Amino acid sequence: GYPEAGKTNKKLAAAAEKEGCAFAVGSQRAMVENPKLTPTYDVRKVAPTIPVIANIGIYQLKKYDIKTVKKLVEDISADALAIHLNPLQEAIQPEGDRNFTGCLRAIGNVCSKLDCPVIAKETGAGISREVSHELKQAGVKFIDVSGSGGTSWSKVESHRKATISGFGEWGNPTVRCICECAKLIDVIATGGVRNGLNAAKGIALGAKMAGAALPFLKAKDPQEELALWKQQLKVALFLTASKDLEALRSANLLIMGRQAEELFLRGIDVARYANRRKN
Repeated sequence: GYPEAGKTNKKLAAAAEKEGCAFAVGSQRAMVENPKLTPTYDVRKVAPTIPVIANIGIYQLKKYDIKTVKKLVEDISADALAIHLNPLQEAIQPEGDRNFTGCLRAIGNVCSKLDCPVIAKETGAGISREVSHELKQAGVKFIDVSGSGGTSWSKVESHRKATISGFGEWGNPTVRCICECAKLIDVIATGGVRNGLNAAKGIALGAKMAGAALPFLKAKDPQEELALWKQQLKVALFLTASKDLEALRSANLLIMGRQAEELFLRGIDVARYANRRKN
């Protein structure tokens, strides 16, 4: 929503275009409130062929009419809309919006009236099986889990001006989110995904795709970083004798330690993942 962000968006989108990857913008709240900022979000000139994903927060969505929502998608020629869910961040912000009443109804309304797929995404605290079920019932097509293990916005807020501390480690871990949600709906693995091998692990757990922000924001050359990720993913496919991503989802996978304990407590048989390709 500011000039430097516009440059960053275009740089990242151009890299995604060259490597054939989807690109998602950040929250378009600023754009809705000040339409002059639209060019900072519009990346179509540098990314004409890849999927572009629009983005708005659930609290703002609840206040907007469907015309406004359609416009924020159309103004950047997006192919899908991501609705970000950030209750933890809102709860500890001094200026946070804490009334989430009616949010699920608002999501359902948008899903029924928008002409593109809707993605529900967390912002670092993960999405559980129970929540993913409700979101699917509302019409959401993808869950971007954004589990704990990556950027912690509660920690960011605590360094800024949070009113409540102690929630730096709060959230559903990415591994558990993927295992729980992928049984119900198509999942995007995010939250601590830092390289192509991490992406491969997320897909092996059941995700349809993987994503990240921080590694590409930090990279001197985001296209070079993306190309490296693709090579790492290909090596993971080769080493697991997986001809494609679908085959990778049936590769034997060992889940151990606390992650295995959490999955066991949630009724998920981790031994099944370790023996998916029995001879």
